[in-house]
Amino acid sequence: MENHTNVTEFILTGFKSHPGSQFFLSVLFSTMYIVTVVGNACMILIIRMDSKLHTPMYFFLENLSILDICYSSVITPKAALAFSLGRRIISYNGCASQMFFFSLFGTTEAFFLAVMAYDRFTAICNPLLYQIIMNKRLCVFMVVGSYLSGCINCTIQTGFTFSLSFCGRKEINHFFCDVPAVMHTSCSDTLVNEIVMLAVCGSIIVGTALVVFISYAYIIITIVQMPSAESRHRAFSTCSSHMLAVSLFFGTVFFMYAQPGATSSPDKSNTISILYTVVIPMLNPFIYTLRNKEVKGSLKKQLKR
Repeated sequence: MENHTNVTEFILTGFKSHPGSQFFLSVLFSTMYIVTVVGNACMILIIRMDSKLHTPMYFFLENLSILDICYSSVITPKAALAFSLGRRIISYNGCASQMFFFSLFGTTEAFFLAVMAYDRFTAICNPLLYQIIMNKRLCVFMVVGSYLSGCINCTIQTGFTFSLSFCGRKEINHFFCDVPAVMHTSCSDTLVNEIVMLAVCGSIIVGTALVVFISYAYIIITIVQMPSAESRHRAFSTCSSHMLAVSLFFGTVFFMYAQPGATSSPDKSNTISILYTVVIPMLNPFIYTLRNKEVKGSLKKQLKR
């Protein structure tokens, strides 16, 4: 068996079978990336400039915006450039780096969404103890812990994937170096890698999703028991944005990584991957802005200034 070092570069062939759409894809990805950066940067500025938003919920939201900029930056500019210039080559080390950081930021986002669900659970179910429980030290610990968890996963995924042999098959049927697509390119037996990916990613996705579901189960029970319709509406409005973001993220990621046979349909994964790599980071600031009175009020105040 030849060693993987014989391959020094890969060719990303995702969407290559649609030559007429290359310019459209380049414009689409570039536009969405600009909107992602501007939208999330505005969210960060709004939160930092308004002292009323210096609370645990907005601390996590600010960090989510920073994460989304990094998350999208790992994938979108490279893909847009490839569609525009037709140069789809990525070096072996560049592919490994892209996979590492994509896995890092993607995993961290899953933990962030779970942390934000716990924050909402504490705020609604234990309002009198909220400031004591969600103190600054715990908030920082949760953010750092999310990144450390992401680092562990991306080290495992990247290490296992690039320990495989690539014996001349350089074409990756994807627009970025995703774990299933790169594994599919290998000439090694990938059964162990697929089991590891399913076990690690499945446990992360299911574990973080359980935290979200359990938190919202308690939140819904608490909201239903509230005496007035106004208080119920106010409580629900603080969670609706996060519920939408969670549904979009976990729905697409579960389909890609937490089910058997995730590596068997690379063509289908190209389209689905656009959702969680490009679309969701772009939509998050709009989801949290349009359905949040405090953020909208702060934005109007800043624009008047």
